[in-house]
Amino acid sequence: MATAQTPAMADLHSGEHGHDQASPGEIAIGVIIGRTSEFFDFFVFAIASVIVFPRLVFPFASELTGTLYSFMIFALAFMARPIGTVIFMTVDRAYGKTAKLISALFLLGTATVALAFLPGYHDIGVAAIWLLALARIAQGLAWGGAWDGMASLLALNAPASQRGWYAMVPQLGAPLGLIVASALFAYFAGNLSAEDFFDWGWRYPFFVAFAINVVALFARLRMVTTEEYASLFETRELQPARISETVAREGQNIMLGAFAPLASFALFHMVTVFPLSWVFLFTRESPVRFLIIEIVAAVFGVGAIVASGIIADRVGRKSLLMGSAIAIAIYSGFAPQLLDAGAFGETIYMVIGFILLGLSFGQSSGAIASNFKHAYRYTASALTSDMAWLFGAGFAPLVALLLATNLGVIASGAYLLSGAFWTLLALWLSGQREKGDMDAGR
Repeated sequence: MATAQTPAMADLHSGEHGHDQASPGEIAIGVIIGRTSEFFDFFVFAIASVIVFPRLVFPFASELTGTLYSFMIFALAFMARPIGTVIFMTVDRAYGKTAKLISALFLLGTATVALAFLPGYHDIGVAAIWLLALARIAQGLAWGGAWDGMASLLALNAPASQRGWYAMVPQLGAPLGLIVASALFAYFAGNLSAEDFFDWGWRYPFFVAFAINVVALFARLRMVTTEEYASLFETRELQPARISETVAREGQNIMLGAFAPLASFALFHMVTVFPLSWVFLFTRESPVRFLIIEIVAAVFGVGAIVASGIIADRVGRKSLLMGSAIAIAIYSGFAPQLLDAGAFGETIYMVIGFILLGLSFGQSSGAIASNFKHAYRYTASALTSDMAWLFGAGFAPLVALLLATNLGVIASGAYLLSGAFWTLLALWLSGQREKGDMDAGR
């Protein structure tokens, strides 16, 4: 089978393909659809964690305390995600990628739509908290299983001169998912009374999330189940290796890969979830108006992600990541206080933040993946993504809000600064490691 596909392999790089061959462009479509659906689920829960769950599930606490409790539950998905990877990699090895994707996305859809029916604390008491936590853990497990390897396949099949361009493609799902999620919440919150919104209006985005998951499932299955894609996964050695063996062989590269994007992953929540919570809790700004500001800023983020592909192909991905990490460190020193400067300050904070996020996040995926041996790349890339989200983003809203409320909003920039530091250190260590490998091979 692999031998029969050899001409197709050559055509992948020349851009020539027929009906039975797969081009980077075709892979990119599947990647964007899959990532947009995942990030839409992500942001629907994130927005509800700020404006719905504190009132619905934690009415016995103050607004601030209820939001902090929500952010604790928010972090559970990131803690569960590596466990999901372990579980579903086992499914992949035993039953194949189709079974893995169907079971993972079925779990994700079930957990997401279940939230649309979540009773409040006044209805069932503390059980509402446990149900919210259980659904969030299920989402995290499913996200671990939703890793389909398409991003790695895209990177391997991209022309050498356009690696940066194709590396940014999966990242477009983040701002696109945010735009749709914010627009839905802004529509319902802006057109319903407060009573109707908190009674039933907030539930509709979760129904939409379920529908989008179904569409994404069929779009991804259509690609990974065809013979040409199965052959590509096999010939590129993108097969699930055992977790223990992968960690033993690639443990250092996995950790470097997890810390390399920390600046962008920390900024990710500092311009999405945290500012919404700060504005909602400590200003008289309407959450609807701020969601609109987020939508506008996210459009700038889309443009910056696209620009990151062009820049990376000219100066190198790691150079761009290092430059953006330094820019994020500078941004962390002054930008958070703009959230206390009214609508104009909030807009400046968000637009600059999303531009920096786009430039860094656009190239953060797989920055160290080229160091992985092909036999472990599929599993190692999944684990690297899990660890990066856990370390860089999982606790970002909680830590930033705690710092801001106790030390002032400017203190939230400390989280960003720490992320920039770890990114620069990881990239430097990666460069030293690569240099050492080259010297050893002489």
